[in-house]
Amino acid sequence: MTKRNEFWTLPLTKLNPEEWEALCDGCGKCCLNKLEYEDTGELAFTRVSCKLLDAQTCRCVDYNNRHSFVPECVRLSPASLKRVAYWMPKTCAYRLRYENKPLPDWHPLLTGDPESPHRAGESVRGWVISELAVPEDDWEDYIIEEGL
Repeated sequence: MTKRNEFWTLPLTKLNPEEWEALCDGCGKCCLNKLEYEDTGELAFTRVSCKLLDAQTCRCVDYNNRHSFVPECVRLSPASLKRVAYWMPKTCAYRLRYENKPLPDWHPLLTGDPESPHRAGESVRGWVISELAVPEDDWEDYIIEEGL
């Protein structure tokens, strides 16, 4: 399959698998561990990343086999977005398109440059710590106050 011109403007259900994957901007924000408070439903992002996130490239080190290592890793699809969009970062192309909003001007599909999210300060490059280095009981110490 090939990607169509401006495919990102189409409804998510109309994208082919290659187009679907290309929506990812490579920011790594979705790979941050989150805390959800049962009493309020409030969601807090942390600086603690999934053990499979490469903090330099902001990509999964074993994307195709990630569920073998992280069974709870979400399989994004147009159907699953109904359930998980609320915890996706506000700048995430999947969430934005689910909400019928345009991509941000720094998105690689618009710039043609995979480094554009990093230059725009929209990735986790340089400020995350692996969950392998932080006990889960301490994740609250790494909450990102301004949210994502």
